[in-house]
Amino acid sequence: MLYRTDYHVHTTYSDGKSEPEAYIEAALRLGFREIGFSDHLNPSGGDLSWCMDHRKLPAYVEHILALKKKHKDIAVRLGLEVDYLPGMEKVTHEIISAAPFDYIIGSVHYMGEESVDLGPEFYIGKDIELIYENYFNLVCEAASTGLFDIMGHPDLVRIHRFRPDADISHLYSMMASAFEIHEVAFEINTNGRNKPLHDFYPDGQYMHIFAGHGVPVCVNSDAHFPERIGQYFGEAYDLLKRAGYREMAVFSGRERFMIPI
Repeated sequence: MLYRTDYHVHTTYSDGKSEPEAYIEAALRLGFREIGFSDHLNPSGGDLSWCMDHRKLPAYVEHILALKKKHKDIAVRLGLEVDYLPGMEKVTHEIISAAPFDYIIGSVHYMGEESVDLGPEFYIGKDIELIYENYFNLVCEAASTGLFDIMGHPDLVRIHRFRPDADISHLYSMMASAFEIHEVAFEINTNGRNKPLHDFYPDGQYMHIFAGHGVPVCVNSDAHFPERIGQYFGEAYDLLKRAGYREMAVFSGRERFMIPI
């Protein structure tokens, strides 16, 4: 039986819609072996409508650690999804060093002061090719910091279906090379299916590039509702196998282990 995990889950500590217990119940019904919580946290504070208030972090950690002890039928993992903000590396390190996290997801939501995912307005009237180049460079820069174990939705810039006319395969090659060099994993994020993109992150046509570089991967739902745990995972596993993947990454205590798909 496939050893299924879901490490990208959001609760009411950030912008999720349910308490952690509801996600665990959903994962148990689906036969998952591990579930990891990774509520949004912005090192600078961010928009509290979708980011965790830093004052809630100790309660979040205590809550998830208690669930770890309580559940013997599923491995509960403590994580965070942390925004990569250039110049905030020291603050980020202090945050993630303050608790016994199992993994940290690094995500690029912001380019400068603007978020790439909240609306199409960010893209209208701009040079889309330049936006993509700058975004992919930021993701590679984030991977190079050593702060993160998993890079979340690594081509989130696709979310509103703006795409350069030019071939961008070199950007995926650059990203895969950076992940390989800096020994960071990435996720297939199935929540892109629920967004205007209607597709996974990253773009499946480039998955073979990551496989060719031997970059570790996991499949995550980015669930904000319990019913989205494990959503579209069968398709995601099939995509990985077609690309040449035979293993996926699991995490404990900031250590990565590989298990068969």
